[in-house]
Amino acid sequence: MRRLARLEEIARSHPGVAEVYAMQAGREVRVMVRPDAVDDLGAELIAREVARQVSAELTCPGQIGVTVIRESRATAVAG
Repeated sequence: MRRLARLEEIARSHPGVAEVYAMQAGREVRVMVRPDAVDDLGAELIAREVARQVSAELTCPGQIGVTVIRESRATAVAG
């Protein structure tokens, strides 16, 4: 549990992060960023930085995948 909490802490420490989910017993971290605060390049940088911090601070067997999701939606109603 501490490792999962630390994974989420590391990801939340970056600016523009809205939500963080540690999935599959800590084998994957999904980071949702605010699209108005983070651009595509920023999303890539956050993914690399989170992966670097995780490998430096935590000792885990196997690999941990970091996925950054930047989503924007536009909806309109006609009629």
